[in-house]
Amino acid sequence: MNSALRRMGYASDEHSSHGFRSSASSILNERGFRYDVIEASLAHLDPNEVRRTYNRTAYLKERTEMAQSWADICDELKKRKRRDHGDLV
Repeated sequence: MNSALRRMGYASDEHSSHGFRSSASSILNERGFRYDVIEASLAHLDPNEVRRTYNRTAYLKERTEMAQSWADICDELKKRKRRDHGDLV
């Protein structure tokens, strides 16, 4: 993902793939989603190896709802950008 950002013209001191994760975590926390659900969705590993191996559906319902909420946020930002800057997306 960092390579794609560089090809689009973003320098490493402007943006990185981790920045997207950081933004998502911050926004979702502000919107009231549970920390454990956010961390599971961002693929932060459970320190317990057995739980990590066998519990692949942890928080599935909440993660699904959160993913839809995130998609709605992205759609709204995309609409605002178009409205404010013409054909830029």
